[in-house]
Amino acid sequence: MSQKIKNALISLSDKSQINRVLKILKKYKINIISSGGTYKEIKKLGYKCTEISKYTKFDEMLDGRVKTLHPKIHAGILSKRSDKKHKREMGRKSFKYIDLVIVNFYPFQQTIRETKNSKKIIENIDIGGPTMVRAAAKNFHDVSIITDKNDYGSLVSELHKNKGATSLKFREEMASKAFGLTAYYDSIVSNWFNRKLNIIFPERKIIFGKKVSQLRYGENPHQRSSIYLNDLFEEELGLKKIRGKALSYNNYNDIFTGLEILSSFKKSGSVIIKHANPSGASINNSSIKSFQEAYISDPISAFGGVVACNFTINEKIAKEMSKVFFEVILAKKFDKESLKIFSSKKNLILVDISKFKHKKEYQIKQFDNAFLVQDKDKIIFNKKNLKFVTKLKPTKKEVELSEFALNICKFVKSNSIIITNNFSTIGIGAGQPSRIDSCKIAVQKAKQFQPKKLKNSIAASDAFFPFSDGVKKLIKAGVKIIIQPGGSIRDKESILAADKAKVKMIFTGVRHFNH
Repeated sequence: MSQKIKNALISLSDKSQINRVLKILKKYKINIISSGGTYKEIKKLGYKCTEISKYTKFDEMLDGRVKTLHPKIHAGILSKRSDKKHKREMGRKSFKYIDLVIVNFYPFQQTIRETKNSKKIIENIDIGGPTMVRAAAKNFHDVSIITDKNDYGSLVSELHKNKGATSLKFREEMASKAFGLTAYYDSIVSNWFNRKLNIIFPERKIIFGKKVSQLRYGENPHQRSSIYLNDLFEEELGLKKIRGKALSYNNYNDIFTGLEILSSFKKSGSVIIKHANPSGASINNSSIKSFQEAYISDPISAFGGVVACNFTINEKIAKEMSKVFFEVILAKKFDKESLKIFSSKKNLILVDISKFKHKKEYQIKQFDNAFLVQDKDKIIFNKKNLKFVTKLKPTKKEVELSEFALNICKFVKSNSIIITNNFSTIGIGAGQPSRIDSCKIAVQKAKQFQPKKLKNSIAASDAFFPFSDGVKKLIKAGVKIIIQPGGSIRDKESILAADKAKVKMIFTGVRHFNH
């Protein structure tokens, strides 16, 4: 059912591109009602317009807090055209029907990005705009609501096609979008208050997100997927794809794991991700060596993976990386020579991460109609709480090396065992129901690719060893330092096994499950 438009109400904070709408409204002799700055802009562009205060015969008051909150406005929007009672009431009051509402809101999110002044922020919480939008969206059977300037083109096409009218389908689609906007806007305000008051777990948890892009597919090709940005202060994701095909769900999943690990590095570092697990990680004063060490940790698993680096990739590093098939490479920067080298790699995706800002806030995991929320695992251990439980005690340098091992371990899917040598992984055992199996895999990987580095290596466990068998397996392989949370009823057995083998063991008291 098409609805002829006779009167339009326009109230905009962002007035850009409105001229293209005004032209079509003029063509179909549609009357315009507007307020404040929007009224001035419309007049400036050379179009007729009635100022809202003259229309309502009620001046703006309270510094503009009250201007569109008037029965003449809301009755015009909310009245049902087919309802006889509504018609009589509108007639008695001599109120006009408002058939088209074009509104966008005060820039609340922009304001909180620019200032910490609470008074200024609060004044940018829009009241009249969302109220008009909700009213128009509720009455979509009779009223068209436009909240996004990207829909101006669709409105123009609709009015052309229907000779100054809109279809019911169009109005319903715009109404759906409008309610999405009001919910999104309110959620930003709510989250700002929660952050201000340091409320992490409110009674009603509202998760907001702005669509960044449609993805190639989901976790599997038959699944659909999109990525959304959930951030109060950032407009962009901070990831700039500079070449290659569109990213998939799995690409982003691996990318985020890589970025998470990179954020914990204080030196030049590289990490290679495969199926949301690191296959290798290394930090080194030499950027190229950090990549090489990460790669040789598990060169088979690295094939087709995601490489994440916190440095600029130059010609030398690019040549080294080009020897292997990677799906995605992340870096702070790619110089001109490296881009030339990578240009021969048809399916390679390059992503600049220089503007990415890591946020250590909370994690969300969803299942059906329920979701879990928790703080992020922000710590590795507290040095003051470390317990050196064996007869042989680690040196300061060995504690530093152990910290690296445990740091990587906490990003690996549990149960996890990591074996390292000199700030580089050499064996990773991930995601096994049994800890002894994780030990076996970590040892097997190290023996397969870097057996010589097993001697005097370091092993990290994300949780305690329930039995001493895992500890014995690592010791037999050549591990000389084991770092773990401790806390098993059989800790004494593990300590005894370490003492017999002259192996050093550190208890952290901090578990790092990652499921």
